Amino acid sequence: MSKKIAVWIDHKEARIFAVQADNEDEEVVVAPHHVHHTHTRNAQSVKGQPEEDKRFFREVANSLEGAEQVLIVGPSTAKLDFLRYIEKHDQPRGPKVVGVETVDHPTDGQLAAYAKSYFKRVDRME
Repeated sequence: MSKKIAVWIDHKEARIFAVQADNEDEEVVVAPHHVHHTHTRNAQSVKGQPEEDKRFFREVANSLEGAEQVLIVGPSTAKLDFLRYIEKHDQPRGPKVVGVETVDHPTDGQLAAYAKSYFKRVDRME
């Protein structure tokens, strides 16, 4: 069984969903895991503290343990910042990222449905 994980991320929090196929037609979305980030801003730094961002991204990346496919979504630049973090600091996970999409602020149910649909399309293309 392929472990698929969808990550919705902005600079304040990440919501992580595990999507697991029980059989060909049925998929289960495991309750989301939330990672919160205290994003500070100051006069010298518009993007906050780089070390705090690294800790946040490291915690999110650690939650992807065992994933075979990862979908990263979010409303703004955090999804791309997280992808760059993976490419620089967690290179073995890089090839597991199958998509990066802009998704505003969905409910957990909307995100779960989006992830299931996305992973089904990816599976058909393989």
